[in-house]
Amino acid sequence: MVQLHVKRGEESQFLFNTTAQAPLETVIQQITAIYNGRLKVERLCSEISELADHGIMLPPNMQELTVEQIEELNLRDEWEDQCMPSGGAEFKKDEIGRRNGHAPNDKMKEVLMKTVEEAKALISNKQIPANVCVTMEMVKEALDQLRGAVTIVYPMGLPPYDPIRMEFEDLEDLSGTQASQQVITEDECQLWWAAKELQRGKKLQDYIGKNEKTKLVVKVQKKGHGPPAREPLVTNEQQKEMMKHYYRRQEELKKLEEANDDSYLDSEWADRQALKRQFQGLTNIKWGPR
Repeated sequence: MVQLHVKRGEESQFLFNTTAQAPLETVIQQITAIYNGRLKVERLCSEISELADHGIMLPPNMQELTVEQIEELNLRDEWEDQCMPSGGAEFKKDEIGRRNGHAPNDKMKEVLMKTVEEAKALISNKQIPANVCVTMEMVKEALDQLRGAVTIVYPMGLPPYDPIRMEFEDLEDLSGTQASQQVITEDECQLWWAAKELQRGKKLQDYIGKNEKTKLVVKVQKKGHGPPAREPLVTNEQQKEMMKHYYRRQEELKKLEEANDDSYLDSEWADRQALKRQFQGLTNIKWGPR
């Protein structure tokens, strides 16, 4: 199997296994699906953490309003009573005014947060040092885990406008958000290796040969953004280690230089003939009139 280390910019994403004979059209399609699937899991984990802390999302017309403004406008959350967490709710006000503050109790919150950590670990880029390749099945498993945990805590479901429900139903609207800049559609996804774009219509072996034990670092890039920037020869961590090494070496050289300093030989106490001259009365002799 050919192993691809997929990166976006300088950030590692995941490992992906394929074959040298695989059509690049298929490889790009699979990598794009996993890449976007990981982003979906990360968005869901972020929103579920907020759900665990502050309850369901407020209706769009009530978000970011103060209690006084809501009362003045006579607004009401019709989903508040229907979407109560299992075991009852504990009020924890959302300071930014996105969620209604009726959070799950500690036991149900633990269910959500534990599942979030498990889902993150499943698709994390920390799988790379462990040489674990992320597959679409793993992404789906993470999504199923999150969906199951939300169903346990909110058996009656979430409001249709809650971003968690919209993510599960693939109805999310990311326009105008930072998350929209991270997503890459299949049509606009480009795969780069060694400053070359891996063109659709060809096979991977057209670029790397037929060796199935090859390992490559490839980068995903949006169409029209040009080739990805070259990575520095040394990473920031390596540069820090090099600076530490040079500093330690410099300090060692300073200590060696001090140890070899013989300027003390010019001192009066180091003069071997001083005692003899003192007995002969030859000390403190000055030339010229006094």
